[in-house]
Amino acid sequence: MNNVKLSIVFIFSLFIFLSCKNENKKSEVIITNEEQIKIHSKKLNDWFETQFQEEVSESPMMQTYLGVKTEDYSKWDDVSSKKEVKDLDKAKKRLRYLNDSIDITKLNKATTLSYRLMKEDLRNEIDDFQYRFYDYPVNQMHGMQAEIPAFLINMHKIENKNDAEAYVSRLEGIDELFEQQIENIKIREKNGIVPPKFVFAKVLNDCRNLITGKPFDDSNNESTLLSDFKSKIKKLEISEEVKDSLIFKAELALKKDVKTAYNQLIALLQDQQQRATTEDGAWKFPKGNAFYNNALRRTTTTNMTAEEIHQLGLDEVARIHKEMKDIMTELKYEGTLQDFFKFMKEDERFYYSNDEAGREGYLKRAVGLIDNMKSRMDELFITKPKADIIVKAVEPFREKSAGKAFYQRGTPDGSRPGTYYANLYDMEAMPKYQMEALAYHEGIPGHHMQISIAQELENIPKFRKFGGYTAYVEGWGLYNEFLPKEIGLYNDPYSNFGRLAMELWRACRLVVDTGIHAKKWTREDGIKYYTDNTPNAESDAIKMVERHIVMPGQATAYKIGMNKILELREAARSKLGNDLFDIREFHDVVLTNGAVPLTILEELVNEWIASKSKTLETKETS
Repeated sequence: MNNVKLSIVFIFSLFIFLSCKNENKKSEVIITNEEQIKIHSKKLNDWFETQFQEEVSESPMMQTYLGVKTEDYSKWDDVSSKKEVKDLDKAKKRLRYLNDSIDITKLNKATTLSYRLMKEDLRNEIDDFQYRFYDYPVNQMHGMQAEIPAFLINMHKIENKNDAEAYVSRLEGIDELFEQQIENIKIREKNGIVPPKFVFAKVLNDCRNLITGKPFDDSNNESTLLSDFKSKIKKLEISEEVKDSLIFKAELALKKDVKTAYNQLIALLQDQQQRATTEDGAWKFPKGNAFYNNALRRTTTTNMTAEEIHQLGLDEVARIHKEMKDIMTELKYEGTLQDFFKFMKEDERFYYSNDEAGREGYLKRAVGLIDNMKSRMDELFITKPKADIIVKAVEPFREKSAGKAFYQRGTPDGSRPGTYYANLYDMEAMPKYQMEALAYHEGIPGHHMQISIAQELENIPKFRKFGGYTAYVEGWGLYNEFLPKEIGLYNDPYSNFGRLAMELWRACRLVVDTGIHAKKWTREDGIKYYTDNTPNAESDAIKMVERHIVMPGQATAYKIGMNKILELREAARSKLGNDLFDIREFHDVVLTNGAVPLTILEELVNEWIASKSKTLETKETS
């Protein structure tokens, strides 16, 4: 009997022990799952960082853009076609790693999004390799002829003798860099990709501007690059003898390497110019229609067709024209919309004088507009950038061919502020009534805020901090031309008309871009559409059409991106109601994930709506 009791006690004790052990195992499993998510997420984020640093290590120019000085501070990037093949192989290896080595179920939410974005970027890069020659490496919008000097002037800081010597080494390396690009241009011509005729005169003008002045000739004026180098050297605390030696080396590099590089590029362009045609659209390329449809998908991050985009543009032009007519009624202006356009183009009150005083006046007011907007930020935003912003005129050597305005990002550490560039070459193309919209788009709360916040985020990998999707980036810029109106700005009807004129300009882009590349419009057809439907100067229209031609699809991003942000905002307001909807929180959702495709942005906003709704439901039931 006692043995039976002992057996029962033993069995019961064993049961209790095993039960406790199983419970411990269950708790261990729960802890392990949480730890696994942390471990796997960290592992993937470390991998993202490694890939980003690999890209940076292979790009001396990216290092300089990021404000990082290494032994590569004296070098240029490899832009050869062989490098593109290596990059393709690298993309395939990275995609295989993500497919084969990552269990997405073991990643946290933020890392899952990074995984999805990286995977999509790699797939696009691989798919787009077939179109790698479908661009013009040298054109009036982009190209080494202007961007390399701009890089040296704006990016290459000289804080000591070593930096100065690195600048000279970069001057010496321009010859080899241009040789690579010249080869790229030749490859494209063999593949049937040649810029249209109008491009050549503009690019050749830029080239000649850069090799004009001392030490290239005996004129009294210094060349752009020599002037920049000397002004930077002048600020160094080194002996005059060392300064003179550095300047001598720079002059030698300019005369020998830089002049040779530009003369070789000029010779190639003059030769190619003879074979250029007036056919402007991407339809002229081999597989041109497929290329353009792909370009639209990449630019807009949607599946909208060229026809759908064209029609959206026509509809938006009609809507904005109606709103402009309402302003004409408010101003008691009698006449047609075209009459009002003519009035706005010709009345001197709407323009600064086309001289230095006028340009200084424009810049001073642009700074004032941005400073005023800074003081209103708390009304619209929770997260704000730490980086500062400055306003500059586009440099003379590239102002004739550069766009109306653009933003250049600062460094992540704030040592170089963001820059809003205004092109003051033709003051008739920069009317006073468009100043507010332009400053809000390029500066605050537009590109400066968006790009600086992305760079300053701590919870996302660097490839997202410095990446971009055109529809998101430019959609945000255009949205922020409209946003200040909601807090009482644009109180002058002419300024509000200017805002509408800027939006109208982007609506016309949908029509003209698709017109040129999908409907075989000519350059002249595009210019006429702009001058017939907008108050902008003809010079504006010419520049814009020529931009469409060399950058197929790019200009469609603005209006499509803005419309999506507004659509998502109104959906959120409708679902949450005015009491629960907070525009500052909405902007945080848009800004604090960095740049994302519009499809992903919609997911993020819907998640925020669901989270807010759930919080309300919980409060109501508690």
